[in-house]
Amino acid sequence: MESGLSTQAAALDIESGRQALAALIERYCVHDGPNPTPIAGLSLFRASTTSTPICSVYRSVLAVAAQGSKLLSLADETFRYDSRHYLITSVDLPVMGQITEASPERPYLCVVIDMDARRIAELSGAMQLPPQPHGAGLLGLGVSPLTRDVLDAVLRLACLLERPDDIPVLAPLYEQELLYHLLKGEQGARLRSIAAIDGQARRTARAIEWIKGNFDQPLSIDALAEAANMSKSTLHHHFKALTAMSPLQYQKQLRLQEARRMLLTEPIDAATVARRVGYESASQFSREYRRLFGAPPVRDVARLR
Repeated sequence: MESGLSTQAAALDIESGRQALAALIERYCVHDGPNPTPIAGLSLFRASTTSTPICSVYRSVLAVAAQGSKLLSLADETFRYDSRHYLITSVDLPVMGQITEASPERPYLCVVIDMDARRIAELSGAMQLPPQPHGAGLLGLGVSPLTRDVLDAVLRLACLLERPDDIPVLAPLYEQELLYHLLKGEQGARLRSIAAIDGQARRTARAIEWIKGNFDQPLSIDALAEAANMSKSTLHHHFKALTAMSPLQYQKQLRLQEARRMLLTEPIDAATVARRVGYESASQFSREYRRLFGAPPVRDVARLR
């Protein structure tokens, strides 16, 4: 009986904390989309309507949705998170995201906090957490039930927006508390894997950075393996485990996302965009663009506009 009452009380605490966080986000989100804040690494996001699937590169972040829900696709993997869950990404990932629950009366509201690998590594060492098993491969994205400890730490950090003079001193302390609870939780292994100084995940992350810096060039697996200091077979295995795709598929996602951005923001034709993002064949570019976004470039951009 007592256990049931304590569980019910914890659920009520989480609900009241979620409502407080949602009210805070609405107060400081002046427009739909991402809203930066004076707290370094913390931004707020608001959407007043549901959306079609939109591709973007998710950096290493914690995302806590205080209201509404979102569906994410990474290669063949699908994840849903809402006000009862939090999202962690440990490396930069090209993800298809779709807001599935939002309205002008109850907008989608989310806090996004950058994850710092250096701070994670330092805190992991101070906590004397066990090292990651050799060769363990964890996907770079995960969703977990939102706990009271994580929500309290996020809310405490976000509430500093109402006390800007306290931000320089208290924000680093609240961020450390938040990382502490994340590292103790079920996403802790995912965070520690990318923070390990010479682990396979960190090496694979170097390969990801190399692709991002050279996405418009022909992909050289030899150069990629050298940049990561891994054999080609080891790189392919760990790259697939971390990103759910091969290096070539990852590069293709980056190319097509950049092409879509250029078509939306510049007065430029599809053939020119295809060449600028690295395609030698305009027809191949159009086929792969349609496969990812559901329509040829011109029609897709017209629809988005």
